[in-house]
Amino acid sequence: MKVVTASEMKEIDRKTVEGYGIPVAVLMERAGMAVARRVKEEFKPQKTIVLVGPGSNGGDGLVVARELKNAGWNVKALLLQPEDRLNPGCRAELLIARKFGLPVEFRTKIDEKDTHGALLVDAIFGTGIGRPVKGHIADVIDTANGSGAPVISVDIPSGVSSDTGEVMGAAIKATFTVTFGLPKRGHLLYPGAGCTGKLYVEDIGFPSALLRAETLKCQTIEKQDISVPERPPYSHKGAYGHVLIIAGSPGKTGAALMAARACLRSGAGLVTIGAPPALMGVMQSQVVEEMTMPLPKSLPALLKFIKERIDVLAIGPGIGTGRDAQRLVNGLLPECPVPVVIDADGINVLKKETLRRMKAPLVITPHPGELGRLIGKSPSEIEKDRIGAAGGFAAEYLKAKSVLVLKGVPTVIADPSGRTFLNTTGNPGMAKAGSGDVLTGMIAAFLAQGLRAPAAGTACHEKGLRAPAYKGPTPLDAAITGVFMHGLSGDIAACRLGLHTLVATDIIEDITEAFISLNKPCPIT
Repeated sequence: MKVVTASEMKEIDRKTVEGYGIPVAVLMERAGMAVARRVKEEFKPQKTIVLVGPGSNGGDGLVVARELKNAGWNVKALLLQPEDRLNPGCRAELLIARKFGLPVEFRTKIDEKDTHGALLVDAIFGTGIGRPVKGHIADVIDTANGSGAPVISVDIPSGVSSDTGEVMGAAIKATFTVTFGLPKRGHLLYPGAGCTGKLYVEDIGFPSALLRAETLKCQTIEKQDISVPERPPYSHKGAYGHVLIIAGSPGKTGAALMAARACLRSGAGLVTIGAPPALMGVMQSQVVEEMTMPLPKSLPALLKFIKERIDVLAIGPGIGTGRDAQRLVNGLLPECPVPVVIDADGINVLKKETLRRMKAPLVITPHPGELGRLIGKSPSEIEKDRIGAAGGFAAEYLKAKSVLVLKGVPTVIADPSGRTFLNTTGNPGMAKAGSGDVLTGMIAAFLAQGLRAPAAGTACHEKGLRAPAYKGPTPLDAAITGVFMHGLSGDIAACRLGLHTLVATDIIEDITEAFISLNKPCPIT
């Protein structure tokens, strides 16, 4: 589903009214009725207070109040601005509501008498808020939040930025939110996501062509968007790619092992762990299906091996940040002939100049701290606008076919064309050491499976060689599938083990069930 900014939604509104001839009043009526319908589905008739702001969101709220009143509910609307401050649409709905007998009062504050035993409807501000909430409205929001009453927000919790999820001074913490047409970025980005509660997206008659427009560059990743590589009956391990994982250093061998196991479990045909020679004894004692290889000191020798034997390179987990790691990453990547997944220490030693010199497609998977170090920003600056930070980095530093995966909540995937994708799977139990190593292996596996088996009878098939050309998932496809399946595996593990005891190896154990569950309902909603 597409996800929009305030300005994008405003443009959809404008085109709906001017281009299709649907009056603003009709959209307002449909919006308010959609909220009222959800309220009646979720709650029994009870005392209800509708907090009404001066704009179109307030007009929606007055429709909600009128509809509930007409259905026999005990409803009162509290105007938080004088009547002469209401916009024309809101004022028109106020006149209609009064004809239905709706009690309306102007208030600059609310208290326990108002909120006790009540259901609150937040129709104070909509998506267009551009400055911090202050004064008496901030006090009203604080009182509503502290009352313990259920709160239903109209379109977006008042005080949340639609574009970044930032809390603008004060913000309603909703039980659920009913929005219209498409979700807004602020519904999905924290801290706004934490204020939204359960989100309902209602169709109020916007033309579907506007909601699907190519100009809308951000969207969520849903189960129906995921298509894992097929496994034709006639195939062999070479058809599903050979991944080289360069990972591990003294004290960090687990990173290499987890990435490799996740890679095999996600469908790669062969996996080789490349690690310092001193670690070969440790690695060899731990692997079963995986292969190991001591990293050659000569970069040309390593490049020759990759060119002849490898389909995808994954590099970074646990390699450390010393001079050897710096030389390896920045010397190898510009010459690497196959797609690359880079994570963790690989990002920490990566130079921006190396990104510009790369020839092969890249999937880079930083968390906010790693991305911040790379571009000279603090993690808090990255988190303030995750979509903007991810999209800006991809546009400036990545070449065509390369992808940024900004890990976190939610994980954001961005490509140089301006497209961004928000993941919808995953849970707090996955915030453990090693989860990122698992993700690296999974993305590499889906990237590798783009290589299709040569047809039977061809020279390539008879010699047991891998397919001669890369024809399968793009780095973007692999990143989207890997991120979604990683989160889904973690969700399944959380159902089995709980959030506190979940560890990264549990995610690997439930990759199998994640594949199976693609045709079943999602385990965590």
